[in-house]
Amino acid sequence: MQDILERFVFDDAPVRGELVQLHDTLHEVLDRHAYPPVLQKIIGELMAAASLLSATLKFEGTLIMQLHGSGPVKLIVVECTSDMTMRATARWDGEVPEGTLSDLLGEGKFVMTLDPDEGEPYQGIVAYQPGQSVAEIIEHYMRSSEQLETRIWLASQNSGAAGLLVQKMPAGKGDADAWDRIQKLSETITREELLGLAPRDVLYRLFNQELVRVFDPQTPRFACTCSRERVGGMLKMVGHEEVEGVIEERGKVEVTCEFCGKEYGFDAVDVAQLFAGGSTTIAPGNQVH
Repeated sequence: MQDILERFVFDDAPVRGELVQLHDTLHEVLDRHAYPPVLQKIIGELMAAASLLSATLKFEGTLIMQLHGSGPVKLIVVECTSDMTMRATARWDGEVPEGTLSDLLGEGKFVMTLDPDEGEPYQGIVAYQPGQSVAEIIEHYMRSSEQLETRIWLASQNSGAAGLLVQKMPAGKGDADAWDRIQKLSETITREELLGLAPRDVLYRLFNQELVRVFDPQTPRFACTCSRERVGGMLKMVGHEEVEGVIEERGKVEVTCEFCGKEYGFDAVDVAQLFAGGSTTIAPGNQVH
């Protein structure tokens, strides 16, 4: 099994789609923290969903998905760049019981940010409705915030994660009734097929009577964007006085990236140079010790 994302369109219908399978990319994320099993499943589904939606975007930059909760799980963050590099992390308190997404999150919200390499970020927020799955949350977001008819099917287990997306194109041409037909065909997909069949076998199984055009596949992979410069930018946002206080107490500042676990150390000389120099970029997802 390999990490792969397939993009496809229906030649006689205003519909496009993506199909993704993640194995090594998911394991790179899960191996970095002792995530509870039920949380591993949710992270896998969100990673599959993020790669699917990122493939529909026509910009260079990063798509960021966040689930905020008031239950045992406080935050899940997944990032996917236009180059299909991915990273993810989560925060939780105490024991995380087996159960539904509602049991994990309690009340919360879903946030999606589009952060282009050039230009201003765009962010959309919808409330999480109790009982919704990850796929239903994203479908609700796409209808309410983007006004795009989108259907998603997700599956995740220890060996990997997978997802299927079909989307009605707003300005497409062709068989107007095809959208309903393609949705019904897609609904026949099983979790076992999503996770176990090769992507093009899945497409043939679902759409062998449709005119489907498949593009060159992409290869998702894990990569973290943290760097010493970005961590320095975060420390500057914390403030000189507070950082100096840590130096006085502990002799140095240690910062750990929540995404990849890499540690960055700053001693008194480093901090003096940092606050004497120019500005740096801020990096999310770092813990200051």
